[in-house]
Amino acid sequence: MTTLQPSGRDRAGAHPNIILAVILVSYVMIVLDISVVLTGLPKIQNELGFSANNLAWVQSAYTLTFGGFLLLGARAGDILGRRRMFIVGLAVFTAASVAIGASRSAEWMLSWRAIQGLGSAILAPSTLALLQTYFPEGPARTRAVSYYSAAAGVSATVGLVIGGLLADGLSWRAGFYINLPIGLGLILAARRYIAETPRQRGAFDVAGALLSTVGIGGLVYGFIRSAETGWADPVTLVVLGGAVVLLGLFVLNERRAGHPILPLRLFADRVRSGAYVARILYLAAMVGFFFFTTLYLQDARGYGPALAGLAFLPATLLHVPFAIAFPRLARRISPNRLLIVGLVVGVVALAWLSRATPQSGYLVSIALPMLLVGVSQGLTLSPLTSAGVSGVGEGDVGAASGAVNVAHQIGSSVGLSVLVAIAAVGSRGLTGVALTSHHFTLAFEAGTAMVGLALIVALIAIVRPKARTSSVSPAVAACASEVA
Repeated sequence: MTTLQPSGRDRAGAHPNIILAVILVSYVMIVLDISVVLTGLPKIQNELGFSANNLAWVQSAYTLTFGGFLLLGARAGDILGRRRMFIVGLAVFTAASVAIGASRSAEWMLSWRAIQGLGSAILAPSTLALLQTYFPEGPARTRAVSYYSAAAGVSATVGLVIGGLLADGLSWRAGFYINLPIGLGLILAARRYIAETPRQRGAFDVAGALLSTVGIGGLVYGFIRSAETGWADPVTLVVLGGAVVLLGLFVLNERRAGHPILPLRLFADRVRSGAYVARILYLAAMVGFFFFTTLYLQDARGYGPALAGLAFLPATLLHVPFAIAFPRLARRISPNRLLIVGLVVGVVALAWLSRATPQSGYLVSIALPMLLVGVSQGLTLSPLTSAGVSGVGEGDVGAASGAVNVAHQIGSSVGLSVLVAIAAVGSRGLTGVALTSHHFTLAFEAGTAMVGLALIVALIAIVRPKARTSSVSPAVAACASEVA
């Protein structure tokens, strides 16, 4: 199939900074909307009538469809054109943002939050692909990729601060309405400055995307439901059993599909499989860190949304510097050793946070362990990403990068639902501040165990096997470097 328009490379020299700005702002919007909602959770809960356990769906509805359709979104860009899917993703994301802001019920918000995740799944792969199209190998791409990675690292915490300030000063809805002028501006800029990319022949593995998304969604729903009904509830057991069956059918589908959304050969390698498992465990703990700390700071310590957002700043202070310094550190110390250090620091940080009480001082009990969380993320995510795409052939680079992103989103959604269930089951009979505080403690104890398991997996599956050289470009490694 021929290209409809000239390659973007032909126009890159004319407006490289504008093109880079369009790509970066769109990517920042995606990452920002994962975190901007967190500091407004207590107000969302009160206004829309969420239960304490179902509140996790505000985050999981987004990350589920984001992760579930991410590979399908990447495939759509290959077949239909990256600029076209970039604009479609922006349009879906922007429209869903406005609908979320206008929500008058929990059901309405969650429905549009899931559609917003679908928009992100279409948009995210196109941002990286367009960056690679417009910035050739060399200093130009190195600079662009460094900005891309830094944008991901800063956006999550900035989203917490912005979300808190808007929730306090205006409304939590303003954090979604603000996407309307930004999204429209980006669509106009994309039409003006970005040319279409070549199309490829191929087919869509729609069945694989649906089976994986509904199956993982069933796991999330089952765990969250168990937090309210207990494990003896027949509906919970049926849902979890059905989810397992659907995921089994997904595996069978991927074995037989001509163009599988997730080639199973990726999991034949011990290092890559270990990287995916470790990433799921690590992200589960890190998303739990953001989710439960937000509720703890506001419900147990009495912080307003704005102050709660500012309270997360220590988690960013060392994250970005360590992430930027990682390539230089890796030349002196092996990436695997840095990975182990990052995971050990993560275990210490979450164990330290689990000891906090409503009476504890912020500096010692919250701020200092948050600094360690930032160090852990800065040292851990990059080597996990590299391990997740190591040793793949040129034809599987995109699929391996997509698998890393899917593991990221599975950890964010399924992991959070597991932590919610653990916290709820262990806190039955408690109310008020005591309930929030005990939720926080149990969630962080479980999160500490998850990072500990990730450490064991990394030692066995990633560090022990003989090191190998990856031919993956830095841009691919940047694809999944965003924080929880």
